[in-house]
Amino acid sequence: MDRLDELSVLVAIVETGSLKAAGQRLRLSAPTVTRALSALEERVGARLIQRTTRRLSATDAGRELAERAKWMLAEYEGCMDGASTGPISGPLRVTAPLAFGRRHVTPLVTEFLALHPKVQIDLLLNDRNVDLIGENIQLAVRIGELADSSLIARRVGEVRRVLVATPDYLSRHGAPQAPADLARHDIILSTAATSTAEWRFENAGRTQVVRLTPRLRINEMESILLAVRSGQGIARALSYQVADELASGTLVRLLSDFEPAAFPVQLVVPGGRRMGRAVRTLLDHMAHRLGQLDVIRPDPVFLERHF
Repeated sequence: MDRLDELSVLVAIVETGSLKAAGQRLRLSAPTVTRALSALEERVGARLIQRTTRRLSATDAGRELAERAKWMLAEYEGCMDGASTGPISGPLRVTAPLAFGRRHVTPLVTEFLALHPKVQIDLLLNDRNVDLIGENIQLAVRIGELADSSLIARRVGEVRRVLVATPDYLSRHGAPQAPADLARHDIILSTAATSTAEWRFENAGRTQVVRLTPRLRINEMESILLAVRSGQGIARALSYQVADELASGTLVRLLSDFEPAAFPVQLVVPGGRRMGRAVRTLLDHMAHRLGQLDVIRPDPVFLERHF
């Protein structure tokens, strides 16, 4: 077994927490996995995995080496693929959040297919964070911090949670000047992610939680936007979802000085695997094109006010 294969074994062990599961992922026997780990530990001169009768856990040295190995393996595959001169080909599975995927990812996927006729893509749009390995996903678009440290991510932008209302609504009810003013306004609340009727705000490093009495609760974002566009009240949306309306003036951004920290927009691939040429080409294509979108670039007005 070569040294790159030993690193692949370490990454698989750290991610699965099991020698047996690592072997199944890599299609190696349990003795082969054990020998590879022992050889790597001897080469490094440190214990990488703590073994007990009940479980395995990575040492600090093991976690650090596994994290560096994920990038090294991906870069190695990219270098090897770069030597190929033939057209890329093969099936790919990609996932993205529903609204963001519909507006921004689908056009990039169809553009990519036009550039690479031998590629087939299965695009899954939903707001569930799917198991990339379990569902054989090669590339995902994620909005927000990643809970799974085994994933490899490339940040391409950010979005903010913004409060919006129509000019007509504000002419009738006035604009809130502070989060506490929302108590006297008609609130349209999303119940898609949580049933808690509250919004969090930040200002000068302090977090403020405002309890709400919504006039309308909806579990789907497009319906929330329909309600707010018709002047029914104030809603909270991600900035890219209302970028066109804010630019045209049909919606007004409220309490921008109190907005929570931005969410990163990231392209994510499973760790512990050598990245194929088609995946890397799609990743680079989407990173470049998404990085050009104004709707996920850092907000210059917010940065000017807060930094």
